[in-house]
Amino acid sequence: MASEAAKTFQRFAVFGDTSSSGNEMNNKNFSKLCKDCGIMDGKMVTSTDVDIVFSKVKAKNARTITFQQFQEAMKELGQKRFKGKNPDEALEDIYKLMDGKDPATTGVTKATTVGGVSRLTDTSKYTGSHKERFDESGKGKGLAGREEVTDNSGYVSGYKGAGTYDKKKE
Repeated sequence: MASEAAKTFQRFAVFGDTSSSGNEMNNKNFSKLCKDCGIMDGKMVTSTDVDIVFSKVKAKNARTITFQQFQEAMKELGQKRFKGKNPDEALEDIYKLMDGKDPATTGVTKATTVGGVSRLTDTSKYTGSHKERFDESGKGKGLAGREEVTDNSGYVSGYKGAGTYDKKKE
């Protein structure tokens, strides 16, 4: 069971931190793990409890915890979360909560549509040259929608007989 917990620990340790090796976890990711896995329930275990346990298991001047320290923290949180069970059973239940979990990113960023924003972001209401920047579905065309493509054929713009020079009638 501890190997699954180690995998979950690693996934949360590297979450949002590109320089992380996955061997150490900071307080932010530890709190996220507790919240996403359901260890922090708001009644028995609160965010304050999680912060206190993190501070207790980490080294004095360190900002991160190792997997060994993480296991100690889970033992403490297991005692709080599952009162009345022996420490090993509580730890086993904590690991069951963590089993196969990934850091959740749902609902993190939402597009706002307050006030005039919805009017400004509705591409169907655009007029003039701005309208050319989007296709029918409202998706941007990128650079093709912004650049004015020049016709370098040698003919004057708007000339109706373009391309007929070689086909001159005799």
